Amino acid sequence: MEPRKNSATSALYAVKAADLVGCRYRLRQRVEHPEVGPTSEGVARISRVQAAREKVMSLLPQRPAIGDGRRRAFRRTDLTGPDTELATLEALFDQDHVITGAQLSGWVDGAYVTSEIDVLVRQEDGTYLPVMISNHRVARPSATSTMRYIATHRLGLGQALEARAQQRHHTIDGYRAALAHLLLDQMGLGCPEAAVIGQERERAYLAAVAPYVEAVREALVQPTPTEPRRLKQCATCRFWTLCEPELRAVDEISLVFPGERARVFRDKGIHTVQGAIAAGIGEPSAVARAWRDGVPVLSRVETTSAPRADVEIDIDMEAYLDQGAYLWGAYDGIEYRAFVLWDEVGGEVEAQNFAEFWTWLMDRRQAAYDAGQTFAAYCYAAGGENHWLLSSARRFGVVSEAEIKAFIASDEWIDIFAYVRKQFVGPDGLGLKVVAPVAGYDWEDDIDGEASIALRRAGRLGDLAAREMLLRYNEDDCRATRAVREFLDANAPGVPRI
Repeated sequence: MEPRKNSATSALYAVKAADLVGCRYRLRQRVEHPEVGPTSEGVARISRVQAAREKVMSLLPQRPAIGDGRRRAFRRTDLTGPDTELATLEALFDQDHVITGAQLSGWVDGAYVTSEIDVLVRQEDGTYLPVMISNHRVARPSATSTMRYIATHRLGLGQALEARAQQRHHTIDGYRAALAHLLLDQMGLGCPEAAVIGQERERAYLAAVAPYVEAVREALVQPTPTEPRRLKQCATCRFWTLCEPELRAVDEISLVFPGERARVFRDKGIHTVQGAIAAGIGEPSAVARAWRDGVPVLSRVETTSAPRADVEIDIDMEAYLDQGAYLWGAYDGIEYRAFVLWDEVGGEVEAQNFAEFWTWLMDRRQAAYDAGQTFAAYCYAAGGENHWLLSSARRFGVVSEAEIKAFIASDEWIDIFAYVRKQFVGPDGLGLKVVAPVAGYDWEDDIDGEASIALRRAGRLGDLAAREMLLRYNEDDCRATRAVREFLDANAPGVPRI
């Protein structure tokens, strides 16, 4: 990648780790359109990251602890304000032990890069360990794997310990650490490891940085695209309002088949939506035509269907990041019931909430059996629900894992999305918010995943309006699931067939 200059100011523009992950055209847009600010979702993410940093900064040591000895050398420097990069170089020269809010820039493989480093920790050999703060979960408990970590409150003072954990890889975290390493290494200060503090704020998990360094070097030498392509991330990108007109002007095939899905068509010489329509290649041509005509879904079958039962419960779960499930909602066709907690997830309150939900659901099933009725519980895209059903059983022990597994594998737990995917196809996917409106159901509030996280945070602080909106949103998801399966059972009236 050649170093880029801002067309408006002719100033050198530094490449960040985020510019190397996902859409590479975003760098060009950011350089040429600095006036375009973040979306509301982006603002919410920034707020959560800032909250994470503040929490970690409060845990970092300020001075040696009792037992470290009075003469133990330790100096922490917190960098804020202008000239952060110069201040970082000064702190490194002074051999400070913990440096927060650091920034470094320089040339790497022909590209001018910059790295914002949450924490730098001096090692015994004089090198510096870059520590990144993330809202990802960077490690999971494991019975067979181990990871090394340093307690956050002992960074710069303590030694690494071992934990029964398995690393979870997140490209952006690795790329951030790799850029920091490359810049430190140019000064002879590069450490072979980096650390990430994830959702478990009390631990900085260590990992070798070399694999990410290799990937970053490969990314840096790739040219910046000169034209946009539609990706999944475009839906929440601040530059979509700029890219979409460009894509439509050339009738780009990725408008219908985003990301790698478009490659198979380009390999056949099809680069436009009209080209896909005219190619006469079955379902892809029909989907392209549907996109052109504004048709959200098409039916793949003559007669649609969905499993039914005498007693039917539609379920939707809400989790906070990767930390725990705080809401299990259920709708039986008459009444919506929410099993919710506004406390912190992960402890006894979450365990009790899950136990209450599970007991209620199994009681409803038993009552159906006692009345000689069939029973079924439904959800839309069961991956999340299945994960938290099993995770809750493992973490809390209030329900046996074997019981959860038996239920998930039974004919009484039904993923409606699996039936939709077999019977429908659509140019904008088959998410619940795409299919339910076709079935005649609309949400009262326009909320997505980012907004729900923000509402959860507000609800925890006692915002009653946020709590009500979250519950209303969850109820709508439950009702929408029912609407979709009843729509399938009625043979999807009004949906055109391929």
